[in-house]
Amino acid sequence: MTITRRQFLVYGGIGVLGAAAAVTVPLSSVDAKSASRLSDRDMPRPYRTAFAQAPILRPESTGVDPMDGSPVHHYTVTQMAASAAILPRLTTPILSYNGIFPGPTISLERGTKAVLRVRNQLPASHPIDGHVLSTSTHLHGSASLPQFDGYANDVTYQGFKKYYRYDNAQPARTLWYHDHGVHRTSLNVYAGLAAQYHVHDPAERQLLPQGEFDVALTVSDAMFAANGALAYDDNDHSGLWGDVMLVNGRPWPVMRVQKRVYRFRILNASIARSLRPALSTGDPMTIVATDGGLMPVARSVANYRHGGAERYEVLIDFRKYATGQRIELRNLSNRNNVDYDHTNKIMAFDVIDAPVDTSDPTWNTIPTALASSHVMSLKASQSRKTRRFRLKHSDTTNLFTIGSDSWQDVVASGFRKVIADPALGATEIWEFENSSGGWFHPMHIHLVDFQVLSRNGRAPFAYELGPKDTVYVGEGETVRLLMQFGPHRGKYMLHCHNLPHEDHDMMVQFSVGLAQGDYDLNDPMTAAPAVWDDGS
Repeated sequence: MTITRRQFLVYGGIGVLGAAAAVTVPLSSVDAKSASRLSDRDMPRPYRTAFAQAPILRPESTGVDPMDGSPVHHYTVTQMAASAAILPRLTTPILSYNGIFPGPTISLERGTKAVLRVRNQLPASHPIDGHVLSTSTHLHGSASLPQFDGYANDVTYQGFKKYYRYDNAQPARTLWYHDHGVHRTSLNVYAGLAAQYHVHDPAERQLLPQGEFDVALTVSDAMFAANGALAYDDNDHSGLWGDVMLVNGRPWPVMRVQKRVYRFRILNASIARSLRPALSTGDPMTIVATDGGLMPVARSVANYRHGGAERYEVLIDFRKYATGQRIELRNLSNRNNVDYDHTNKIMAFDVIDAPVDTSDPTWNTIPTALASSHVMSLKASQSRKTRRFRLKHSDTTNLFTIGSDSWQDVVASGFRKVIADPALGATEIWEFENSSGGWFHPMHIHLVDFQVLSRNGRAPFAYELGPKDTVYVGEGETVRLLMQFGPHRGKYMLHCHNLPHEDHDMMVQFSVGLAQGDYDLNDPMTAAPAVWDDGS
């Protein structure tokens, strides 16, 4: 009997959704009880698990860059198979950085360079669909050289390692590193290859809570087979929507909080699900930073739309709540999600009566004015070119494309074909029109931060009035973005961060500062290849 990919995945324990979920049309807000095949005693329940954060990765060594005298930190992460204690009784096989999900957080100061050695010690094939486990590590939000940017086809095979070099010269921000292997990003990230990366600077240190009050939340969703393994159903490339919400790899955890202001770095690491966070009390949250760091002005919101790969830094003030009170961080959801019994919950906070350090000025401070940035200071009048891109879906091929272009076209061209070729330092407006038939697309532009100029001809949402690298392009929406290209020359990717869309095949590339026929010093396929991992 020939087993198709979809049948194999259903046989692997995903079949609660079954063949009826094999949609080739967009989903509207669908409600169902569950997706997992777990027994009732193995299914996790909301608010039964204590909150925990990923550990901070310490550098193996430190040094000085002989070229400019800047400090350099050396790190290693090893990609390996591991087991995670996500469920009450069963263990879940994962792919991981250093054996944990999410992987260890890297945290350093602006201007401190990093050399990250990534070792591929994964199994030969992926446990879900059997593909070869080659990887490419992308530091999402970093203005990296092309050869260190996680170019999809610049892969590291099992038994090899690659050294990634990051200048960390941008303003303070929440970044994340994740796998970007060609046509397998969704499966690899879903299996656990994701982690946060924080860059600090004096402005952010002064304005926002630090230390234990600076809290990383990596939010994702998952579905499980009866034996506790991750199940996978991408609804014929539309996206995967799990019934278990995870925060830092734990289902609906509970965090104990003091009566003070906390800062939360919220990363939506789901491969397809979008979020709409809100507090159960109805009280506002204050957004102080977007993907690219501090906003010029803080924004108070009751809820906000949070697409895949976007990062929002949010202040929540727990001072007025009573000891013992529980406040839930809920998920109001958005169009074209599939929602289950408990996907309307993310996590909870229990207020405790521990002493508060009032010598810390951030304990009771909600700043209004924050910090400007280069990209937010740009004016639309500075743009010398406007490029327009239509986000499309083909009913014939069931592929997602940007215009008529896809990553298949890039590969077929020998990695030469580009959809845009801005000059180094050029300022441009890029417009994305979502005519794909109703899906939403979180679009990510590598290398640059951008400013959202407008959405459907009107002002952007208040919460996206900060530097961004990923923008939510909703059903039937058109967004206009303003950006300046630099600081590096070379080829970079542009793609949808609904990762099944990216894999099938909504990804293209653009070049910066390269004329046709130029020698590409930073060719991502040849400039810094992986090498055999001899253990050194």
